[in-house]
Amino acid sequence: MLLSGVSAAAAMAANARRAEQCVVFTNGVFDLLHPGHVRFLQAAAREGDLLIVGINSDTSANSIKGVTRPVVTESERAEVLLALDCVDAVIIFNEIKPNLIIREIVPDVLVKGADWSADQIVGRDTVESTGGRVVRVSIETGYSTTALIERIKRVAR
Repeated sequence: MLLSGVSAAAAMAANARRAEQCVVFTNGVFDLLHPGHVRFLQAAAREGDLLIVGINSDTSANSIKGVTRPVVTESERAEVLLALDCVDAVIIFNEIKPNLIIREIVPDVLVKGADWSADQIVGRDTVESTGGRVVRVSIETGYSTTALIERIKRVAR
């Protein structure tokens, strides 16, 4: 389900908790979805019952990744993510970091890649202050959107 905003995400999380489900949140750009992304999302989903994925809007992804990114639009990225069985909902956010979403959802589990140190993980304090936990998932070596873009450029030459 594509969530229309923070209040919809918070309502979904509240409904899940009432059903005694564990709410998991992760976020990223998820441009040019590759096996590393899929394995990461599958690992995140195994941490609970409901996986909500926050994706940077085209504007915020452009601010983070540079003027040539994202390659795939926010609506297309959301559609592809929602096609994965492990993803229950997607919310698109305009901020650089998902502070507001995390404060509103207050997930039981916050998942990030192990390439982020614990002190860099946005929302860690919110989640841990409510008894939740932060899980750092190993990143699959050999998979990177930037590397994939470079490979496409080489092939296109």
